[in-house]
Amino acid sequence: MPRTPITINDNGAWCWFQDERALVDPVTHTLLVGSVAAPEGPGGEDRGGNIEVAVLDLATGQSKVHVLHQRLEPDDHDAPALLIRPDGRYLAMYARHKTDNYSRWRISIRPHDASEWGPERCFDWTELAGGRGATYSNLHRLEAESRVYNFVRAINDDPTLMVSEDDGDTWQFGGKLFTRPKIGYVNGYTRYFGNGTDRIDLITTDHHPRDYNNSIYHGYLQDGALHDAQGRVASKPVPGSAGINQDALTTVFEAGATIGGDVLTHGWTVDLRGDGTQLAAIISCRANDVNGVLKREQALDVDDHRLLYARFDGTRWELHPLAAAGPALLPHEQDYTGLGAVDPHDLDRVYISTPISPLTGDTTPHYELYCGRTRDAGASWEWTAITAGSAVDNLRPIVPPGDASVHAVCWFRGSMRSSQAYRTEVVVLEGGEATTPGS
Repeated sequence: MPRTPITINDNGAWCWFQDERALVDPVTHTLLVGSVAAPEGPGGEDRGGNIEVAVLDLATGQSKVHVLHQRLEPDDHDAPALLIRPDGRYLAMYARHKTDNYSRWRISIRPHDASEWGPERCFDWTELAGGRGATYSNLHRLEAESRVYNFVRAINDDPTLMVSEDDGDTWQFGGKLFTRPKIGYVNGYTRYFGNGTDRIDLITTDHHPRDYNNSIYHGYLQDGALHDAQGRVASKPVPGSAGINQDALTTVFEAGATIGGDVLTHGWTVDLRGDGTQLAAIISCRANDVNGVLKREQALDVDDHRLLYARFDGTRWELHPLAAAGPALLPHEQDYTGLGAVDPHDLDRVYISTPISPLTGDTTPHYELYCGRTRDAGASWEWTAITAGSAVDNLRPIVPPGDASVHAVCWFRGSMRSSQAYRTEVVVLEGGEATTPGS
């Protein structure tokens, strides 16, 4: 296995509310990673805002970058979601960051080949969303329904559905998952996990953590209905629904909970994965932020974030401390962290990005990656450093699904000033084991 990561795109980044941002095609033994180029990186202004898919041949280590849209917008929120259709062709969907009213998509010309794509098509949200724009793409196909869902932040900045009955050739408005009076910027940051057959699980917040002391809720879509964790129907039918308040679902994390001796508040959803019987999630939150709790607003000096590991055994959720996540990643986004990922093929394994070593508790000059393993469903962890002594930050890891025989970790590394300004490259480590210092 490689001991150092491979650079597969010299200019790219992503947000964390699109999926799948990366996946493995088991037919061609290739890894596909979607990202957005920035003008600060190689290619400059001529490349900034490109929506790109990097394809890595896992057998040869060779990679190539393909452009889906030139200079759409330099913003990591625009990263494409990817899906392999039953006919083997790729579907890619992407949207700007509320700066226009379109969800865009393209389909590859040939099966299992990302080198050439059909024309870009658009779904227009203008009338539905009152011209307030659309953001994010999350693609999930359910074989039992022969239906593809795309979850978008759109109407009232709520989690909203697009539905396709022909694997992404055409799309219709599918209603809303959640709605409530807005507080601040947005309603509900949602992460999704689809089993590919008949169920899509989700975890979601109340609002943005800078505007509200969020709790985290869990439910799932199945047979056209939205259920809480215990299977009680909260909304039916979902297609065409006006949306419900997300607090009708099961609470996973309650704002103000004391865990490990710390008062935790302002939750945010990071990752969600499942193995058919259980679910695992990573949640970020503030620790002991008394002023922020009392004022229910964004404190400007949040210097202690935590990552939590949540495990659902099919009946109930258990929350455990995972790691310290350090201060805010960006000065104007005080709840941003380096994030983390659950291994989709092994819920007992996670990867996190943090400037505080979980091995020693020491602060590091840059965000480093660590692999954590648990033998007791998250109650305790054993850690291995994936990067060490880095000259730049290592951020937002992903463990791509698609082939259980392939274990790879991808992330981007470099410097980031905002979601619109970064100089970062996309790297992949096949095997996901510890690498050499300075990587």
